[in-house]
Amino acid sequence: MKTVLLAGGFGSRLSEETVSTPKPMVEVNGKPIILHVMDIYSHWGHQDFIVACGYKAMMMKKFFHDLPFMANDFTIKVGDGAIALRPSRTVDWNVSVVDTGLATMTGGRLRRLREWIGGETFMVTYSDGVGNIDMEALLAFHRSHGGLATVTAVQPPARFGNLELAGDRVAEFTEKVRKHETWINGGFFVFEPEVLDYLSGDEDVLEQEPLAALARNGELFAYRHTGFWHPMDTVRDRDHLSALCATGEIPWLDLRPALAPVGAAPVGLANG
Repeated sequence: MKTVLLAGGFGSRLSEETVSTPKPMVEVNGKPIILHVMDIYSHWGHQDFIVACGYKAMMMKKFFHDLPFMANDFTIKVGDGAIALRPSRTVDWNVSVVDTGLATMTGGRLRRLREWIGGETFMVTYSDGVGNIDMEALLAFHRSHGGLATVTAVQPPARFGNLELAGDRVAEFTEKVRKHETWINGGFFVFEPEVLDYLSGDEDVLEQEPLAALARNGELFAYRHTGFWHPMDTVRDRDHLSALCATGEIPWLDLRPALAPVGAAPVGLANG
């Protein structure tokens, strides 16, 4: 099953880093965030990727062209340049890197990949958010409801402290906001190929009319993920994710939490 990685945006909210580097290449703990995302899928045996790039596409292409040499050891004969790789990783990814246009929106990027995707069920996610998604449970849920599309619904991470007020008196001060029943689009989609028929041009934003139309038609279902999930929208997010890695336990590869796959449509469609 192919996995599409949406990796073509400008990353304007992370402009401190993305002036010279495409957002998927911003490093978390010394490693581009897109590789962390791919590690999640690879853990579940999904190793066939299509990278839909746009902004600084040549940099993305060069990175993946050079990745076998960066990810493995090698021996080079200086005389004729012959190189023999000595694999130091156990993964064997197949990565297609496709320039889907500089100004193309997320839905338009998918539309341009129709021939690359083919006529089978496929997965889609963003290249700047990580979570310990149980891909087997996600796919089983998708197959169970019979709809065209599944979005992983997540609860947004708390970013601010919380004040509980009793009139003008602060009754309680807590460092983190308690989670309420707020669900947003966390990415990690599963789509049937018919979803591509909901896309009409480069200007289509996947998270707007295409998903809204699927919801209206009863074809969009939500897989509720209650485990770890976190986007990388700001430098603060990047530093937070790097700090988590520094503890020695990468939470998006910790697959122990209880997950509750529940169908519902529509759901909040804010870009994760």
